[in-house]
Amino acid sequence: MSKETIHKSEQEYLAHYQKTDYDTPLFTVDMAIFSVAKGQLQVLMIQRSNFPEKEKWALPGGFIDLKTDPDLMATAHRKLLEKTGIHSPYLEQVETIGNQHRDPRGWSITSLYFALIDFSKFKIQKTSTTEMSKWISIEEALQLELAFDHQRLLKLAFDRLCSKTRYTALPASLMPELFTLTELQTIYEIILGQTLEKKSFRRRMQEAGAVEETGQQKIVGKRPAQLFRYALDDFNFTFPRMLETPRNSDNKEVS
Repeated sequence: MSKETIHKSEQEYLAHYQKTDYDTPLFTVDMAIFSVAKGQLQVLMIQRSNFPEKEKWALPGGFIDLKTDPDLMATAHRKLLEKTGIHSPYLEQVETIGNQHRDPRGWSITSLYFALIDFSKFKIQKTSTTEMSKWISIEEALQLELAFDHQRLLKLAFDRLCSKTRYTALPASLMPELFTLTELQTIYEIILGQTLEKKSFRRRMQEAGAVEETGQQKIVGKRPAQLFRYALDDFNFTFPRMLETPRNSDNKEVS
C-alpha cells in the first residue's frame, strides 16, 4: 500500500487533487412540465431518439454540463429549452434520486423538477436539437411504459403538484388577467381530479386576499358573472389551511 502524500496547505492539496481517482455517478436533471388544456391536466413528454431506451417516452432532461452550468437550475432550464424549445419561467425541485439500477449505463443520480405553465403561452419551438415531444394527459402518461424510472419520477412530480394545489395559489398562474371564480375553481378541480365545494372555495380565495373584484362582468350562459383578478405578488402564496374536498364527493382520496 502506498503512503498517503502529506500536503502542507489547502492550496497544495487542491493542486494535486485528481478527480479521476474516485468513481463518479452519471448526473442528470429531469423535468415534469404540466399544463391544463382541453379540460385535462397534461404533461409534456419526449420520445427518446437515442439509446438506451430509444423511442420510449420520457420526461425531458439530460446531463449536467460541468463547463457551462453554474447550478442545477441552470441545467434544468438549458435542457428543457434544448429538448422541447420551451423556456419556463418557473421550475421547482421535487427530489433527488440516485441508485445503481435506474440507468443501464451505470450508477445514476437525477434531480427532478416540475413546473405548471400556461399551455397557450408556451409553444414548442422546433430546433436542430429538439426531440419529438407531445402533450399527453396525466392519466395516459402514468399508464405508459416510460424510459428508465420516469414513471416513478412522474408520479412524484404529480403528487407534488397536487400537494401544492391544496395549499398554494399556484394554479392561478394559468388564469388570464380577468377571470370568474368558477373558472379558477375549475382549474383546481382539473388538477386535483376532484370537485370542490363552491362556497368554501370562494371564501378561501377572497378571505386570503388572493383575488380581488374588478367591477366588471361577463355573460356566462344567460347570467352575468363577476370578473376577478389575481391580487398577490406571486403564485407561491400559502393559504392558512389545506384545501378540502366535499365530504360527500364521489371522488375519494387514498389516505
